[in-house]
Amino acid sequence: MLPINYESWYHMPHSNKNQALYNIKKRFDLEVSDNYVKKELGKKWRDHKSTLKKEYFNKNISLKEKLRNIPPRMLRYQWEDAVRFWNSKKGEDRERVGTTSRQKQKFTHPTRSKSFACVADDEEKLKDKRVEYEAIASSDGSVNLDDIDN
Repeated sequence: MLPINYESWYHMPHSNKNQALYNIKKRFDLEVSDNYVKKELGKKWRDHKSTLKKEYFNKNISLKEKLRNIPPRMLRYQWEDAVRFWNSKKGEDRERVGTTSRQKQKFTHPTRSKSFACVADDEEKLKDKRVEYEAIASSDGSVNLDDIDN
């Protein structure tokens, strides 16, 4: 239904996406938009394709051996198309760009429901409190009560 032999989710035919959406809607009562479901399907499809590449595609073996290392429940022609793309100059260039982009990321995980702007604001407030504390506390641990604003 959602074959891995397409270069990207955007190359996947709409008929395949719509069939997958239909199957999901038939099975589950979802209160979200069709576009949202398709977007999530695209993420899952990319994750699945990435997992297959990590587990079954070895750069250090010959193309013939790569083509023979078909994952279970995978159609041969889909695997062969995907392997030929990953093995091509275009596929290697895309992998290199992705690797470079990931290395440039400063933040590698989400901060749950809090945006990075809110996290930065909280960090700034903590810095201000530390400066205030250092201004009123002496190095021996005693506190100068005259410097505290009430």
